[in-house]
Amino acid sequence: MTITLTAGTPPRDRLELTGLAALLGFVATLQFSIAAAEALLALALLCWAVSTVRHRERIQVPPMFWPLAAYAGATLLAAAVSLEPRVSLLGCKQLVLFLVVPLIYELARGKRAATFVHVIITVGALSATVGIIEYGILNYDYLGMRPRGTLGHYMTYSGLLMMVTSVAAARLLFDRKDRIWPALVMPALVVALVLTFTRSAWVGTCAAVGLLLTLRNVRLLWILPLVAAALFAVAPARISDRVYSMFDLHDPTNRDRVAMLQAGVEIVRDRPLTGMGPNMVQHVYPQYRRPDAVEKRQPHLHNVPMQIAAERGVIGLAVWVWFVTALAVQLARKFRTGPKRFLPAAGLAVVAAMIGAGMFEYNFGDSEFLMLFLVLVTLPYAAERTDADADPHA
Repeated sequence: MTITLTAGTPPRDRLELTGLAALLGFVATLQFSIAAAEALLALALLCWAVSTVRHRERIQVPPMFWPLAAYAGATLLAAAVSLEPRVSLLGCKQLVLFLVVPLIYELARGKRAATFVHVIITVGALSATVGIIEYGILNYDYLGMRPRGTLGHYMTYSGLLMMVTSVAAARLLFDRKDRIWPALVMPALVVALVLTFTRSAWVGTCAAVGLLLTLRNVRLLWILPLVAAALFAVAPARISDRVYSMFDLHDPTNRDRVAMLQAGVEIVRDRPLTGMGPNMVQHVYPQYRRPDAVEKRQPHLHNVPMQIAAERGVIGLAVWVWFVTALAVQLARKFRTGPKRFLPAAGLAVVAAMIGAGMFEYNFGDSEFLMLFLVLVTLPYAAERTDADADPHA
């Protein structure tokens, strides 16, 4: 596959070309540098905004954006009535990242969507190579020092690898034309993911791949335990021990996660409607900490639904469930009826991965994870757009 900025519909002017180049750069650097990615995202947003005003166009968004916007509204409401409104409102700056959805919807339309997927998989393969080198050469081979690529945290690194692996698997199973490259890079992605020691990412990847195999042919599900058993058989002892720890009720991290869930229930009981406010869980956690908890402080509750309920109350949680449900239903419909099945299949896999891993990690609140997630679930919508859809004057 040839990567070109003019895949499908050529950019209408230099401003859109610049925005498209910046957007591709954003997607490419996202797995390596959050600072560079945010700078390129800002440039792409600026070009898109100026181009929209210049051509007097109406901003268009995919249907799933409205529940996402409602979630932003619920977040602002929770911040306004927070225990510390100033702290919570400062934490709401992450909501700006939701603009990734209309940006991708506009600039990655048509055949460009497949180009974006190719870039994401290719960069993911490079990132996986860095992680393998860190493990094999730089001795990032134990829990205290795990592979993290060029990112700041191993959880972020493993979460991005999880999503890229899910997308590569979707392309391998459902794309009739471009299967060779995903097949070539899949071993590196899987090995790097295993070497991160991150159990939540393993669970999310299994959920995503299991869903993809079911969509392709339910009889293919036997492949998943076979591959898992093969990886377990050749894995280093530290990796095997990490797998065993998933089922150990006495494991300190397992006990701490249970204690965090219990604390989260108490937090929600005290402020059920709007929660404590964004960024407030870390401040109130010591008051709700269970006696059997391992860590004295926690930045979050390591569970997406519980964290949202604690921060934004049942109102925020209900809106988030609406967003995820609407997204999954719409992607499933596109998978059944759309011409390019691998894109909605990849979107469904990423949703499954986010939910599966999100039962043990607050990945929806990680900026890098959230940005790549929004890119991948918006691409199936963008791929269906034509010139007439993008230009109201056409």
